[in-house]
Amino acid sequence: MAVTEFSGDPRAVQGCRRLSILGATGSIGTSTADLVRRNPEAFDVAVLTANRNAADLATLARELRPELAIVADPEAYTELQELLAGTGIEVAAGPQALVEAAREPVDMTIAGIVGAAGLDSALAAIQQGTVVALANKECLVCAGDLVLEACHAAGTTLLPLDSEHNAIFQVFETENAADVEKLVLTASGGPFRTWTRPQMATATPDQAVAHPNWDMGRKISVDPATMMNKGLELIEAAYLFPVASENIDVLVHPQSVVHSMVAYTDGSMLAQLGPPDMRVPIAHALAWPARMKTPVERLDLAAIGTLDFEAPDDERFPAIALARAALDSGNGSTAVLNAANEVAVQSFLDNLIGFLDITKFVEKTLELVQASPIRTLDDFRALDTETRVVTESLVKSGS
Repeated sequence: MAVTEFSGDPRAVQGCRRLSILGATGSIGTSTADLVRRNPEAFDVAVLTANRNAADLATLARELRPELAIVADPEAYTELQELLAGTGIEVAAGPQALVEAAREPVDMTIAGIVGAAGLDSALAAIQQGTVVALANKECLVCAGDLVLEACHAAGTTLLPLDSEHNAIFQVFETENAADVEKLVLTASGGPFRTWTRPQMATATPDQAVAHPNWDMGRKISVDPATMMNKGLELIEAAYLFPVASENIDVLVHPQSVVHSMVAYTDGSMLAQLGPPDMRVPIAHALAWPARMKTPVERLDLAAIGTLDFEAPDDERFPAIALARAALDSGNGSTAVLNAANEVAVQSFLDNLIGFLDITKFVEKTLELVQASPIRTLDDFRALDTETRVVTESLVKSGS
């Protein structure tokens, strides 16, 4: 299903656009804040949220002056309250406070909370019926049908913020959707693109998070190393655009200059190019359907000289095949995939398992958990909890 199938009338950037930034202290949030501070006349920040980083949230809040500042972790409440004392900024904490903040009436919500933890707040924002710029791919991976139904019901415009899906959005000709032959998601290949399986077996967390092109948080930096990020993005693309899953390909492109491509039946292939800087897709969403200036480094294709492309190696990187199989299975299998991956990645970062164990435990969990359709948030929570218990048990047993 395409983004534009449930988009409302485009809002031109006229006057000041009121924003909520969910996940303000993460990489998406800080990149958004940078663009906002450079364009103070264009944006008014109403809500800032973070998980538990009260210090960074308070710094942003003092600068951007939101009405609300929320930490999801109740234990960070006192620190945030003290840091913002005397500012007039309302402070709250806890998961429910985060959901209520997401319901604040705004023109656009930046949904940048990482992982399945961002689903509740993203759905709350979607139910307001305005514009949600979605950086959290796990929302669609975990509960794609539920999210799209909420968009339809509220008349919400959902804009993709992931660099790959934003790239597709920029070159996807909605009026010619029937003539789209395939989508091509590009992948850097991560830090282990040229490593053998025996080499990867010895990889450390610090090596895995050292992404060659992008600056991201630790969890989302491990996913490119396993290439699970491309698996999750394949699932996300299947929900966002009216293209069958078998017509969504992945292509390794080490330079991260071509962010994705759309092929048409006439033989044309349209691509979006740009520097590996998340401020480019964020700016596209913030200003959509117009454009806005950014400070990012401009591409110099002559200096780059060569753009390389290669097919992904499914034997060394089985995560894409696991994700495609989960998508084809349906019935909540993609939610199982995501939960198992989150547990396995955190276990690797905690030095409890090896790098190659990540996809091994994900595959084993998919075999053990009986997935079921996700029609409500409670359905998702039950399946997510069950999956995490199973994967944690596998990690503890080492099997």
